[in-house]
Amino acid sequence: MRHAPTVNVLAGVTVAVAALPMALGYGVAAGLGAEAGLVSAVIAGAAAALLGGSARQITGPTGVMAVVLLPVAHEHGTGGVLTCGLLAGLVLLVLALLGASRFAHLLPLPVLTGFITGSAVVIVCQQIPLALGHGAPGEHGVVPGAARALAQAGSDALAPAAVTLAVVAVCLAGNRLRPGWPWPLLAIAAATAVAPLLPWPLADIGPLPAGPPSPSLDFVHWESVPGLLPSVFTLAALGALEALMTASAADTMAGASQPHDGDRVLFGQAAANLLSPLFGGMAATGTVCRTGINIRSGATTRLAALCNSAVIAVAVLAAAPLVSAIPLAALAGVLVFTAWRMVDFTVLRSLARSGYGAPAVTLLTVGITAAVDLVTAVAAGVLLTALLALRAVTRTAALDHRPVPFPRQGPPPHDTIPDQPTAAAVYRLRGPLLFTSVQRLLEPVRRSQAPVIIADFADVTAWDATGLLALNQTVNTHHSGNAQLLLYGLPPALQQQLDALGALCKVRAEPTPFSSGATTEPLWNGQPGVPIDEFPDTCAPAPLRKKRNEN
Repeated sequence: MRHAPTVNVLAGVTVAVAALPMALGYGVAAGLGAEAGLVSAVIAGAAAALLGGSARQITGPTGVMAVVLLPVAHEHGTGGVLTCGLLAGLVLLVLALLGASRFAHLLPLPVLTGFITGSAVVIVCQQIPLALGHGAPGEHGVVPGAARALAQAGSDALAPAAVTLAVVAVCLAGNRLRPGWPWPLLAIAAATAVAPLLPWPLADIGPLPAGPPSPSLDFVHWESVPGLLPSVFTLAALGALEALMTASAADTMAGASQPHDGDRVLFGQAAANLLSPLFGGMAATGTVCRTGINIRSGATTRLAALCNSAVIAVAVLAAAPLVSAIPLAALAGVLVFTAWRMVDFTVLRSLARSGYGAPAVTLLTVGITAAVDLVTAVAAGVLLTALLALRAVTRTAALDHRPVPFPRQGPPPHDTIPDQPTAAAVYRLRGPLLFTSVQRLLEPVRRSQAPVIIADFADVTAWDATGLLALNQTVNTHHSGNAQLLLYGLPPALQQQLDALGALCKVRAEPTPFSSGATTEPLWNGQPGVPIDEFPDTCAPAPLRKKRNEN
């Protein structure tokens, strides 16, 4: 049996073989070049491995980060991208110190699924210009850039397109037949070997630095920081969420007896993103794919993640000429394959079968991610989710109504007015008393013409300012109309708010249910309460009290 250090070293080497082409591709996809992805894989990966809270997690550049950073690269250049990563590291540090990991599950699943699926769509669109030999997509959006590249494609696009499709086909078929093999690396190696034999030249990565970059803060321009803040917070939020999700997935896959430390995971990601930009690297976070490879390879300690970073660094420094000759079209094929694997089709099918709400949120998030940006997409998805949740809560609101005859002793008096109501109106309000349900719940109570109105609030679950003011208006309406309004089961907080509005002295608030008085049967299922004959008249308007006494 091999010793644990040996197993972890071999696991780190295995992960590095798979991570190297991804790091190259994500650097290009982020608009910084392959070097930025490699630096991120080495520096950010080592920092998170040493300081993070998950022993098996692999940190590095991801497609999600590339999607966020590409518009920043177009608008603010390389300095803006590096500044964005540095500031995101500061935000992650604050989140770690505040213990924000406990809020990791607040993002709705349809929004998260739509965001990841939309990111995959964006990554594919980013690769279309590269696959056709047109370079990176333009600054007017990846979808228009992909459309323009397709419209302008000529005969010179056949060779790069063929290389991209061949790499995708090899990765998909190989991963199905031999899932444990490093098919992206093998496909890139084959494409690099074949490229010089083709009659058409293929654009390649280009020269890489011969040595490690020196740390510097020269890229920071403070006047550009306000314009970067939306992307900074998006990057930090997505980095935190993806890292915490990856750490949870690692615990599940490894069957870890000791779960990860969420706040320390955030601290490790903060350190990774504070250090990586200093050396010219892009922002990074935990990666599910590489973490899964690490665990399947037998990793049990942080040594595997450290070896992953070390092997990538040595491979680049020792074989820089070979790496610089990799065709960009081959990297595009690897990223298309990676985008395909990002999409969780099982979750998408489950959401599609759960009703129309969740699929609508997912499709909206996907569409806005591809057409606008991630910030707008997540905000729109969360807003639609909140509206659907509010609608679902509102649908639980209901109003029950029944008349209850007044109890009388002996024959009715001779002076009884024939058309005078002889029954109390009893209403039971159920569910939330919100702006979306107040019209349905309180309007019938307010319009009631009965001389005695009983409103049961025992099953009211929540209320807002609209509901409170509508209830106050109902109280004033019946008080001015000489009707007696009795409120049962008011929550203490609602009583206090009505008292602050001066409404409690105009009604009778009772803590117990009311019964019909003529029988012992309660008005609603519950404990028998006070008969209507015994209703106190202290808060009723004077004319009503006189009329009831005469009766």
